[in-house]
Amino acid sequence: MKKLLLILCMLGTGSLSFAQAPSLGSSASFGVLGSSTVTNTGASVVTGDLGVNPPGVSATGFLLSNHIVTGPGGGVTAGLGSVTGTIFVADSVALLAHADAIKAYAALAAMPCLPANDLSTRGDLGTSVAVLPPGVYCFKSSAQLTGQLTLDGNGVYVFQIGSTLTTATNSSVVLTNGAQCGNVFWQVGSSATLGTGTAFAGNLIAFTSDTVTHGVNVAGRIFALGGAVTLDTNNITVAGCSSAGGSGGGGNGGGDDDNHTCKNDKDEHDKDHHPKDKDHRDKDRKDRD
Repeated sequence: MKKLLLILCMLGTGSLSFAQAPSLGSSASFGVLGSSTVTNTGASVVTGDLGVNPPGVSATGFLLSNHIVTGPGGGVTAGLGSVTGTIFVADSVALLAHADAIKAYAALAAMPCLPANDLSTRGDLGTSVAVLPPGVYCFKSSAQLTGQLTLDGNGVYVFQIGSTLTTATNSSVVLTNGAQCGNVFWQVGSSATLGTGTAFAGNLIAFTSDTVTHGVNVAGRIFALGGAVTLDTNNITVAGCSSAGGSGGGGNGGGDDDNHTCKNDKDEHDKDHHPKDKDHRDKDRKDRD
């Protein structure tokens, strides 16, 4: 039976490049998390928390009416950007969120990517790939998105990008057939630039910096581990982007990774480990004897 299930899984997915969503820990409540600084131009709206990790000590371009927590030397410069949660600048909360984001980045980078899912020579994600099922996909260096990329199916999507991620003007990431923004992860080896008017989905964790240009909408999170996050009249929404896989606080969710059609059998096997189940099995043996 196990062999049959394995064969069915292989036929159903086309590959064995399964992925489990990493825990975002305390960073899960953040829509934007920068290191050196977070700067904003225009009336951006961040639905969630915003953080600047030490040694960064400033966030620029946000309403001073927001709930703001600052550490030593930290501050917020006034502007039109609004944050529905709290702005944490160079304090212990931002520091912990940054540490948890680093752990998530490392977990994503360590996931195996099958040769069949190496998209390094496939060109543009929108023009040459267009539609992808759940899995781990990798680029040895840079990745580009022009036009539309459709993520099709309920499961975890991981994009491992060696250097930069760039999207063209009015590009989009579309989720269909149960795909969820909380289960989409972009691990970027250096920096990311989202082009004007891009509709982006997922958790973007760049090693260095993120530039979110004018009019970009993000269903997910924008994290920069080593540098700045730059915003310009954007909408970044964490709400509805909790991950169904992995575990962790701050709204990241917990439980089994049942997004995979091939993992439902695991829950049944897990039940056998319950003490009551063991008692029932012992009783059945006595009855048979």
